[in-house]
Amino acid sequence: MAKLTKKQKEAQGKIENGKTYTVAEASALIKDITNANFDPSVDLAVRLNVDPRKANQMVRGVVTLPHGTGKDVKVLALVTPDKEEEAKEAGADYVGLDEYLEKIKGGWTDVDVIITMPSVMGKLGPLGRVLGPRGLMPNPKTGTVTMDIAKAVSDVKAGKIDFKVDKTGIVHAAIGKASFDAEKIAGNARELLTTLVKLKPQASKGVYIKSIYMTSTMSPSVAIDTKRFTEQ
Repeated sequence: MAKLTKKQKEAQGKIENGKTYTVAEASALIKDITNANFDPSVDLAVRLNVDPRKANQMVRGVVTLPHGTGKDVKVLALVTPDKEEEAKEAGADYVGLDEYLEKIKGGWTDVDVIITMPSVMGKLGPLGRVLGPRGLMPNPKTGTVTMDIAKAVSDVKAGKIDFKVDKTGIVHAAIGKASFDAEKIAGNARELLTTLVKLKPQASKGVYIKSIYMTSTMSPSVAIDTKRFTEQ
């Protein structure tokens, strides 16, 4: 096991063993124990009492974080010529169709989100092997396949993220940056957790949220009290 550095030991020492914190406490603590020469992401890892192998227990959704992600999200709008101006005005970083499809075929995936129209999805099917593993394939369920291109682009730029439970039953999501005020980190965390509670599958019995951990890129994890989010 690797030795902890002095800074890591100091950070670990500020977390009480066995204690679970409120969202507000955890958000303030994460800021206190994050010490890096860049602005790390703040993430939540939420373990759910679901079996993702069963279709009726899959948890997937979208949430607009009230304070944004703190990240400059690069958006590619794959649209027909009549929608190009709409996408550009909404703030899409890359706009076009066939030329970008060719670039993706060649392995180019230097974007965070791809937004497209229903009529274009047929052209994206063959690119599933490139886009799928990177989580870039547009999906109507996450609002990235739509005729309202302007709204989709604006929402993503404003802090809309999509999430999906992984095969181990955990939802991982970036909810901001360590430079955010603690209140903003907490606000984003609550928004995600509240959304997860609303998405509880009927097939999930017993305690739905088993654990919640908040961490930054360079910090130990902080356990959050699940009680408030398991009462519903």
